[in-house]
Order: sequence, then C-alpha cells, then structure tokens
Amino acid sequence: MSVLFSGEAQPIALHKMGPAIHDYYLIHTVLSGSGKFSIRDRSYSCRAGDSFLIFPGELFFYQADELQPWSYVWVAFAGRGSGELMETIGASPDEAVIRGTAIPRIRSYYNQLRECFPSGTHPELSNLEANGWLRLLLQQLGLAKRQPAAIDPPTDSAGDYAIKQAIQYLSLQYAQTISIAQMSSMLGYHRTHLCKLFKQSTGISPMQYLMKIRMTRAEQLLLTTSMTIEQISSSVGFGDALYFSRKFRKWRGQAPSEYRHTARNPR
Repeated sequence: MSVLFSGEAQPIALHKMGPAIHDYYLIHTVLSGSGKFSIRDRSYSCRAGDSFLIFPGELFFYQADELQPWSYVWVAFAGRGSGELMETIGASPDEAVIRGTAIPRIRSYYNQLRECFPSGTHPELSNLEANGWLRLLLQQLGLAKRQPAAIDPPTDSAGDYAIKQAIQYLSLQYAQTISIAQMSSMLGYHRTHLCKLFKQSTGISPMQYLMKIRMTRAEQLLLTTSMTIEQISSSVGFGDALYFSRKFRKWRGQAPSEYRHTARNPR
C-alpha cells in the first residue's frame, strides 16, 4: 500500500466535484461547515467530524453547502492490502460515511501524513512512515464506526458538537503545550466565539477547564505514584515545576509535596 497524496482545503459555497471516478481510495474528513456526498445512488449530508470515503471504480459526487461550506482534509492511497483495510474498519461503497470522528486527533494524523511524503534520499522510508500514520487514521475511523451513538448523537447542535470536540481535545492533549487559538481553528471557530460557547456550556473558560484537568491529574499522580514533583509537573503540561507548584497551591491550598504527605499520613 502507498500513500499517494494528502491535503486540506476550504472550498467556496456550492463548489462541487464530479460526477467522477477515481482509481484509488480517497478519504475526506470534514473539519467545519457542511456539504453533501453521493455514491452508488445514495446521498449523505456531512458535517464536522464526518468522513466520506471514495472507492476505486465507483461513481461519486460531492458539493459544499451554500450557507456553511465545509472545510476538510483528505488522503489518497492505493495498492495491495488497501481494500482489506477498508473492510477491517467496516467501510464499503454501501457504507461510505463514518460519523463522529475526533477532529483534533485525526487532524493531527493528516498533518503528520503531509509532513512525511516521500522525499530526500530515502523516499521508501518516508512512505513507510506515511503508511503508519494512515493506519492510525484508519483505526480512528474504525473506532468511530463501531460506536457512532456515543460519539455523534444526532440531537447535538453544531455548537454543542464543537464543545464536545473541544473537551475531548483538552482531555487528550493536556500534557502538551495547548493554544486555544489553534484548537479553535482546528474546530472551525473563531477563538472568541468558541470561548463564549464553551463558557456558556460549562460555566468556565477553556483555559480554566484545562487547568482543572491538569490539577486533577496531578492529584492522582501525587497519590498513586512515587514520581517527583518535577516529573509530575512535566506529565501534566507544565515546563516549570515552580510554576506548577504555585498553581497547585492555589488549587488545593497546599504545595504538592504537602498534599502528598498529608494524604499519605492522615492523623
């Protein structure tokens, strides 16, 4: 199997592709907005978090919405084993849309794919790396396919769905350096608008929510491991242990070492 190309686009309203036929597999994952996709005389409405799949030899058509045109990322691949992988994740021309994929994680896989296309003196090694990221991407699609109800409830509004995606992003990436502006862009929202929606839904800002996740995880590590304060600080997204200690004291009223000692040595 070989990864052929990958990209990202934000088409204009009513931009369309097809009817056409490709001789390779092509996956699009919608990041924001909406559009429609057709294959084998079946039409699907797709929105953020949905992935639509084009199969070799199958006539397809897709078009951006007039009012909220979608943005999406895509990857094309072909070769031995491609069909078997699609069967493994439960995809076929009759089951060509997978809903509820986790945008932050799957977009990171698309980004990694684009960065490792065959180049330099060892293109075969770059293709090997690209194959690895593609398989991780397909795994996420397979997981979403198996539990659509839990991930993509049909009653959610676009705003509710964005908040769920933001919470999932923060919960998965809390140990990394997180930019709310970057997260907002990935979800297809302006930073100010997403922060407003987030606070309306949760009662706190995204950064406050992130701090809550980090402090809760730090508490768990202090109570259940023998990791040093520096190690715990790094594990929950703080590069500076002193800064972490100040934040933890503000959170719990005790320094991390005091909190650990008190919890392990109750009077």
